[in-house]
Amino acid sequence: MPIQLDRRSFLAGTAGLIAMHPFSVQAANNQVHLRLMETTDLHVHVFPYDYYADKPRDTVGLARTASIVKDIRAEATNSLLLDNGDFLQGNPMGDYIAYEKGLKEGDTHPVIAAMNAVGFDASTLGNHEFNYGLEFLGKALAGASFPVVCANIAKEVGATPREDKTLLKPYVIMDRTVTDGAGNSHQIKIGLIGFVPPQVMNWDRRHLEGNVQARDILECARAYVPEMKEKGADVIIALSHSGIGEANETEGMENASVPLAAVEGIDAIMTGHSHLVFPSSSYADFAGVDADKGTIHGKPATMGGYWGSHMGLIDLMLERDGNGWRVVGHASEARPISQRNEDRSITALVESQPDVLAAAQADHDGTLAYVRRAVGKTDAPLHSYFALVADDPSVQIVSIAQTWYIEQMLKGTEHEGLPILSAAAPFKAGGRGGPEYYTDVPKGDVAIKNVADLYLYPNTVRAVRVTGQQVKDWLERSAGAFNQVEAGKADQLLLNEEFRSYNFDVIDGVTYEIDLSQPSMFGPKGELLDAATNRIVNLQYNGAALDLDAEFIVATNNYRASGGGDFPGAKGDTIVFEGPDTNRDVIVRYIVEKGTISPRADANWKFTALPGTSVLFDTGPKATDYADSVPGVSIAPAGEGPNGFARFKIDL
Repeated sequence: MPIQLDRRSFLAGTAGLIAMHPFSVQAANNQVHLRLMETTDLHVHVFPYDYYADKPRDTVGLARTASIVKDIRAEATNSLLLDNGDFLQGNPMGDYIAYEKGLKEGDTHPVIAAMNAVGFDASTLGNHEFNYGLEFLGKALAGASFPVVCANIAKEVGATPREDKTLLKPYVIMDRTVTDGAGNSHQIKIGLIGFVPPQVMNWDRRHLEGNVQARDILECARAYVPEMKEKGADVIIALSHSGIGEANETEGMENASVPLAAVEGIDAIMTGHSHLVFPSSSYADFAGVDADKGTIHGKPATMGGYWGSHMGLIDLMLERDGNGWRVVGHASEARPISQRNEDRSITALVESQPDVLAAAQADHDGTLAYVRRAVGKTDAPLHSYFALVADDPSVQIVSIAQTWYIEQMLKGTEHEGLPILSAAAPFKAGGRGGPEYYTDVPKGDVAIKNVADLYLYPNTVRAVRVTGQQVKDWLERSAGAFNQVEAGKADQLLLNEEFRSYNFDVIDGVTYEIDLSQPSMFGPKGELLDAATNRIVNLQYNGAALDLDAEFIVATNNYRASGGGDFPGAKGDTIVFEGPDTNRDVIVRYIVEKGTISPRADANWKFTALPGTSVLFDTGPKATDYADSVPGVSIAPAGEGPNGFARFKIDL
């Protein structure tokens, strides 16, 4: 059984030996120290740059991660650099190459060029590698100076995985010369096998159906790992583009890394897909996982964040065992490229490697021009000045795009045919952000960077399956944004200052009213205040009273669906679809496909009429330009608000 060492003990010395360098380990003459480095979920982030916001960003970028790789190589006599997939798609550079510039035979994709410059030894596929189709994938991989493996995607499926005709090589066995602690050279065979979630067949159905098939990850591992051993692999590393999830195995698991680590013959496991870090406290309570030691079922594992935010590192001490090698010690960590300070500012911990930047510089420049140029048009302005008091065009376009996407994703599933609703909230709506903190995209051209104004966060799309009662309660939670008002009284303050705008979900696909004379069912943080009250009235679907026992699909994001904001029906147990795409990407794709969008608010919700009652609210001063065009509500200026805001009045 391998010795499990913490990081400090490992660097201090393995098997009682003293390190010659503070960042290296001196092994005995029959021992080899092998360092395995991992990147995962790069999503085309070569530069430390946010293309949506059109400004530098110190928390991302392979060019930064490459500096850590350079340091590790300087520390280690023997090392391998591995990528764990999702490198080809995920930011505007990926879309620029796929949709704008194109990739001709012989061209090198910028992320591949950057990976070549860093010197990767191998990679596997992630689910996003299929987003642009198999032909594009083939052209991109042709430029790689390293092998890319994937065991569970087959062009032709045989009786067993070993009889499959796989899309790529299921594994590679590398013959490497390594140096032991005494300076002697040895030959070692290192096996690398890759896996991708089989859910790609749903996520990219239009590209994959009829062309390839996906097998279960565990089924393929149990077939190929013994074969790798038969072919002489001394050490086997699993490149698992699959998250750290349940320990209990189920057929077709998306996040299969825990049972995968238990497969006999696998010595170490690289994980990814979840955009998290391992070892870390995020996995403290997972069965089969030791988040302190960085092991899964006792085997070393790592997950290097996403977008180049971290580099995963596994240290292996290998000892000669007859004609082969065995692992006698290990340690795991994830090294960040930046740190967040107490004042929430970011400090970069490394600089970019110039050769990596140079490899993608021309396409970086092209991407900047691409994101600054229109990708579509809007025939109505997109603004959020009144997003908390009336149906709003900036929220409307998010809901429309989410519905469009989920309709496609649920085709051919057991959920197809259920009514699809869409929940979206305003992110830029003043508040603590100040009087300028609003979405404001004028009528006309829409550039990709404008999408950052529409959707601030890199959330991914989710869908939940809920009852009509849960839809109503979801809206009751949103209605906590408002103070209770007294009927017949003038000029009462409308908005609860403790309520955050990103928790004010509007659900598109139903119509409803909010009765402000009633107390709120929920408090600002989602705490239940009064289960008997009802602010949501006249709730209808297709012109008839909503059936509280009926079932609905609600399109939303990963934060909300997993319990963010504490919404009824969205506590993590109703998720039926976890999309591989960010909500931002979905909005961009929708705009590109439609050409011209018409994001006019359809006034599917409003306040219940209360004669003789008026309310006051504060918003940005620029709201004056749009006050006359808000559907279903009469809004009038009411002077200056505090701290630079403008005050407006609604007659209920």
